[in-house]
Amino acid sequence: MHLVSPYRIFAAPAGLLKTMVLSTAVIATAILSGCASKPQVHNATRYAAAPDYYTVRSGDTLSGIAARYGLAYTSVADMNDIAAPYRIYVGQSLRLKDSGSRRTTTTQAVTQAAPIQRQTVQLPTAPAKPAVPVTTTTAPVASSQVSALRWVKPSNGPVIASFNVAANVKGIRYGGNTGDPIFAAADGQVVYAADGLKEYGNLILIKHIDGYITAYAHNSKMNVSSGQNVTAGQKIAEMGSTGTSRTMLEFQVRLNGKPINPTIVLPIN
Repeated sequence: MHLVSPYRIFAAPAGLLKTMVLSTAVIATAILSGCASKPQVHNATRYAAAPDYYTVRSGDTLSGIAARYGLAYTSVADMNDIAAPYRIYVGQSLRLKDSGSRRTTTTQAVTQAAPIQRQTVQLPTAPAKPAVPVTTTTAPVASSQVSALRWVKPSNGPVIASFNVAANVKGIRYGGNTGDPIFAAADGQVVYAADGLKEYGNLILIKHIDGYITAYAHNSKMNVSSGQNVTAGQKIAEMGSTGTSRTMLEFQVRLNGKPINPTIVLPIN
């Protein structure tokens, strides 16, 4: 009987092996390119499972986060009311799943201890009587109504610069002394509280309903953190001079990503 060595089954000319390797590489490249350019539903298992929320880290981009989980960056932007040019911030909490109940939650979900990015936080849907902090200073009573929000002034200090986009003043600047209280202008959720943007120093961003976001810059101290719910008139920070040459608060209001004159929404008195 003539026996054939089992090892000869795997032997092949060098040219054939090279052709097989190149063919495999071409096929792999085509598959990866196809997934990167146009994700398909049936390829969803190729992506990491998307959490309900994702906290932005240093170096992240909106498109990069979306691609990681097989999502369209425009869909992620729509779910989080982020307008072009789609800027995000370190520490920002992004919703990745649109469950259809974005503004409803249970008491247990709000109060249980959990990482910020995993909490389901209820945004205000109607004017509510503001809770009075037990040991903090509250803002003036005067308020105005815009949309379903109750607005209050973020500072008791004098106005030292008014809204003027041509002069690069994209909000209102209030003067005062280091340590003066800074108040949340309306009910909402803190989406950023850090010093990642040097020109704004210690910066707080609060997201409100109806596409509004308010910004509070140059604080000496921040009393809130990302993911926290706040009410209109609640003390959130203390005035300072971080990122600037004088003690002040730079307060901005953005509607659908664009700065607007804060006097449109703030009370007159």
